[in-house]
Amino acid sequence: MDTEGETALSDGRLPPGQRMQRGEWPVLHYGPVPRFKPATWDFRVTGATADGQEAIWFHDDFSALPTVEVTADFHCVTKFTMLDAPWRGVAGRTILELAPPAPDATHVTVWAEYGYSSNLRLEDLLHEDTLFATHHDGVPLTPEHGFPLRLIVPHLYAWKGPKWVRGIEYLTVDRRGFWEERGYHNIGDPWKEQRYSYQEDPGDGPPL
Repeated sequence: MDTEGETALSDGRLPPGQRMQRGEWPVLHYGPVPRFKPATWDFRVTGATADGQEAIWFHDDFSALPTVEVTADFHCVTKFTMLDAPWRGVAGRTILELAPPAPDATHVTVWAEYGYSSNLRLEDLLHEDTLFATHHDGVPLTPEHGFPLRLIVPHLYAWKGPKWVRGIEYLTVDRRGFWEERGYHNIGDPWKEQRYSYQEDPGDGPPL
């Protein structure tokens, strides 16, 4: 192990089972890269909203929302970690403030192109480092990495933050997303190495 890797481990920066990524950011996803069509792109907030109404932003409107910059580690379930990745985008809590959930909402489904989805606890979306990212390392995301929008949830494994996000749905009960229905852990905490559904404890998620 090199000196930087040893330092990261000694500083407690790497979750169990992870290794530091060298070189390019790997491209990993299921299915084809969607074609971005700005004239028809929108971001929707549906489900158990506070006013019972759907909120919608078209691309120009979403691009005008206030942005934040976050520097956070990125942990992929395939076992690579990028330390101190710089992101820019719209904070998750900003969306919740503009289109708040109903009082009994506890979870969200994050919807992406082609019907792909991931589920999160509402508290995960409210986390201070969670954001709907438009930029990485100072430049717009590439199509392969989720342009125009991907969710970044640094305290969970990266599959919890889908690429090509198109909206969120507030839920009053938990509902597994795409990979969670296919054997991945319902929560996905890298520090607890919650990779697969067989590792779940009672209460970690709805029945498969």
